[in-house]
Amino acid sequence: MLTSLKDDTLIALDNLADRAAGLVHPTVRLGVTGLSRAGKTVFISSLVHNLLNGGRLPLFEPIRSGRVSKIRLEPQPDDAVPRFQYEDHIAALVRDRAWPDSTRAISQLRITLDYESASGWNRLFSPGRLSIDIVDYPGEWLLDLPLLAQDFRQFSEATVRRAHEGTRAALSREWLDLAASIGAETAEDEGAARRLAESFTAYLKACKEDDRSLSTLPPGRFLMPGDLEGSPALTFSPLPDLPAGRAPKGSLWAMMERRYEAYKTHVVKPFFREHFARLDRQIVLVDALQAINRGPEALRDLEQALADVLACFRPGVNSWISSLLTRRIDRVLIAATKADHLHHESHDRLERIAARLVSRAAERIGMSGAGLEVMALASVRATREATVNHDGHSLPVIVGTPIAGEKINGEIFDGEKKTAIFPGDLPENPDILFEVAETSPRPRVATAAEPSMPELNFVRFRPPHLEETRGGLKLSVPHIRLDRAMQFLLGDRLA
Repeated sequence: MLTSLKDDTLIALDNLADRAAGLVHPTVRLGVTGLSRAGKTVFISSLVHNLLNGGRLPLFEPIRSGRVSKIRLEPQPDDAVPRFQYEDHIAALVRDRAWPDSTRAISQLRITLDYESASGWNRLFSPGRLSIDIVDYPGEWLLDLPLLAQDFRQFSEATVRRAHEGTRAALSREWLDLAASIGAETAEDEGAARRLAESFTAYLKACKEDDRSLSTLPPGRFLMPGDLEGSPALTFSPLPDLPAGRAPKGSLWAMMERRYEAYKTHVVKPFFREHFARLDRQIVLVDALQAINRGPEALRDLEQALADVLACFRPGVNSWISSLLTRRIDRVLIAATKADHLHHESHDRLERIAARLVSRAAERIGMSGAGLEVMALASVRATREATVNHDGHSLPVIVGTPIAGEKINGEIFDGEKKTAIFPGDLPENPDILFEVAETSPRPRVATAAEPSMPELNFVRFRPPHLEETRGGLKLSVPHIRLDRAMQFLLGDRLA
């Protein structure tokens, strides 16, 4: 169980307050999350920019049909939650052609739509109004929620077991050697606790580096401490080879156990109750391409991280009565981002890979059918497609401006020059990737009977240059399937 009776009571009170406010001001709370560099900030910025600036959204029915009469940003609804700095982020994208800073903490933004109902009967009454409260939070925080169901021994055993697998084994050696040399039953000592916490954090950071791109790395605040940096709640570490029984009083083991419980109480539970448990809809952004590019271990680890993420949701349909006390996330979108890094011929393959990543987890929690959608999208399209002739054959390529410092075939780009690249082909059958991932810790040479991971060529591109109208107005940010995502997440609430 993730929550206690006391937690459920507090959640019920929060929901009653939200529902009462919703009678006067209808609101949907949309959670936006994903692991690092999946594109959360870019997704929110592009969604809001396209709504406010008349973007091309043909698959978002309320906009296409002309039923939406007014769209506006409104003041931040929760005074205790930082506002998502939309203006700064969109300025970086549009003016500077630079990707905005990644999500480091929770933030929120409210955008309100005035609309006419699609129902002729409902149009006889007053026009509709819906506020969308977009809640942006790091996916690493979501990976902390399973800790609520684990005691310190279970947490230590799971973390140490993972640390002995694949690439992690070499990265964790210094931390595990330090923990073994100190010993769990030695007297509690602040210096030892700090050294262990720092070594454990260094191990987590090494796992997260771009050349490894591992995903399952709780506790999430160790990588994103914010104002908790240096606090006792973040100065602990899992311990290997714990003896049977309870922690001796005054031991390092007891100290670590106490701080682990403090982390759950003061960090994880408030996030769950005050934010996560109040969401109505959720999008999880996934950078599947990076995991594929990094090899079988990264792909396998991403699959496990997404399983942990989906296990946190409370799927199901909200009836009017049940929603007064509990709230279920009734629609979850898994979005494979950076579809503009591939030719459109591979987009359906990327969607099948993303669906395969979450299929087992979705079956386990009973989330399928209308409640779960998987798609490939690009919140901001940074490339265009073209065809080049190569050895007498037409080769589909993408064209864009690589970020300064990107290297392609020995050439280092300056951030201004455009180039065309062939990104490679994803396999038609996604099971090939997962068969390799399940049997190999790292990429291997293909044989006639046993294919290896595909060779892909992904380059980081700058955001596109946006042309201006004759009146000097910047056009809306280009995208791929952002409108389809909006229709799934919000279309029924604007019917």
